[in-house]
Amino acid sequence: MALSDKTIREYLEKEIIVIEPLAEHAIRSASVDLTLGNHFLTVDSNAMEIIRLDSPIAYREITAESITIPPHSFILATTREYIKVPPTLTAAVEGRSSIGRLGLFIQNAGWIDPGFEGNITLELYNANALPIRLDAGRRLCQVVFYHMDQEVENPYHGKYIGQDRTTGSRIFNDPEVDESVQSY
Repeated sequence: MALSDKTIREYLEKEIIVIEPLAEHAIRSASVDLTLGNHFLTVDSNAMEIIRLDSPIAYREITAESITIPPHSFILATTREYIKVPPTLTAAVEGRSSIGRLGLFIQNAGWIDPGFEGNITLELYNANALPIRLDAGRRLCQVVFYHMDQEVENPYHGKYIGQDRTTGSRIFNDPEVDESVQSY
């Protein structure tokens, strides 16, 4: 069951959910708007010949108050907000309709596990034929919180816990990487 604005406010006041900073008017009827941070990553195609799932990816880091995403291009970004989700809730990050109508897809993994805390890394893709300029601090996406049927036994303690800026893929740290290497 998704949380209503009343419950979201109550949970924020009681610090059951933490969102910092929380912009004025960010709480919507069933979600909280999140804004764009000023840290970005792009895949450094000059440093690699191929992206592999079993090795680190080379990224070019950009810190800026605005960024332009070329047509048909991909970039990683971060939310300005740091969030903390208790082990009794889960959450989903969704793009805002007004942003999607510009041809900007927020293709993040989307799911926030119970127990996660950190800034949210967003995967942005410009599907338009024109560049899209984004400014830090602008509302870009929204987070929807859901009650779990009960508190989870194993809250999230994964490879992205506590991230405080845009974080590139750490898929090379997945446990099956070691297993697959050993099986050949």
